[in-house]
Amino acid sequence: MHRRSFIKKSALFGSGVLAAENVLANLSLDREKIINIAMIGCGDRGKGVLSVIKSMPAKFNIVAYCDVLDFRLEETKKYVPASAKAIKESQKVLDDKTIDAVFIATPLSEHFKIAKDAVLAGKHVYVEKTMTYNIAQALELRNLVLKHPKLVYQVGYQYRYSPLYFRVKEMIKTGYLGKVSQVDCRWDRNGNWRRKVTDPKLERQINWRMYKEYSGGLAAELLSHQIDFINWAFETQPDEITGVGGIDVFKDGRETCDNIQSMLRYERAGMIGNFGATCGNAHDGYLFKIKGTKGSVSLLTNTGIFYPEPETKKELGIVDGVTGASKIVVNQDGGIPILDKLTLDGTNYALEEFYESIISGKLPASNVKTGTQAAICVAMCNEAIYSGNKQLWKKEYGI
Repeated sequence: MHRRSFIKKSALFGSGVLAAENVLANLSLDREKIINIAMIGCGDRGKGVLSVIKSMPAKFNIVAYCDVLDFRLEETKKYVPASAKAIKESQKVLDDKTIDAVFIATPLSEHFKIAKDAVLAGKHVYVEKTMTYNIAQALELRNLVLKHPKLVYQVGYQYRYSPLYFRVKEMIKTGYLGKVSQVDCRWDRNGNWRRKVTDPKLERQINWRMYKEYSGGLAAELLSHQIDFINWAFETQPDEITGVGGIDVFKDGRETCDNIQSMLRYERAGMIGNFGATCGNAHDGYLFKIKGTKGSVSLLTNTGIFYPEPETKKELGIVDGVTGASKIVVNQDGGIPILDKLTLDGTNYALEEFYESIISGKLPASNVKTGTQAAICVAMCNEAIYSGNKQLWKKEYGI
């Protein structure tokens, strides 16, 4: 008996979904072009992205890497070619005419200024999530980027490029889950989220995530991925947001919450989204559940399971969890794999998209408009958490 994913038995098994996985490979473009890039911000995320870029030498050439901390530049040497230049001032990177595109992986508070200056310098931009620190910055940056249509501007929400998450979006769009009314998301860990600091004067620069001046906290650093996916998959955004949070576990001088819960009401979609994160318990870890009248999906970052409701099981030919040779194979808990194999880390797909967008001129799936939408949602979550007041989506956000 051969394992079959439910997609192969469903109406979703068709050219629309399958072609999406191969759309990049099928573009007829000049693939001889190599993009000269620079990384601005060489912390953990910056070095992680550089390690993927380094594995794509036929697409990207790392010309320079930039960070204000000397030890970060030293750590980054093993992720870049020997010819790459170490630079401490981002403006010097932007002034370099040989650099085509920049990656921005700095603390959140610096995203806006560097991204704005990069666009004005004529660079293609890949900025890590969350796009900006606040709503005003997001709106200003969106307006600026839209005035430079020849520049590619991509935001680091990798789920928009993952074959797994793309397929789940198609399940939602085609009604495979029925009427979705609830979304439950968590991203938990058990630890203080601190980095080692050898010089006390560098505390705020190294542990910037702990301080409101630089950081959007757990909502920006973790939950924004899931918030963005819901915006994308349902082609909507929340109409109102409430939230609570506190510094409940680590009384260590931090300013951002280590324990949060936000509830997002999507009025037009008739749906409630629950988004939470804690630094005090890792049992659930990453949890992403989308619940509909015909079934639900439970997602990890690289794999997912579909759980049909009883009536849906009958439609699919599943009876009491027992399948025949030509039936869909289910797990012991009654779930059906969405894909037959694990997907790659989402950064791989996102960087492929960035390259393709530059050489073809097409709009990336995660662009300045969608990045603005997600940034507004994150800022609203934080405002609800810190002020205790319900936040309402405003018409002037214009998404």
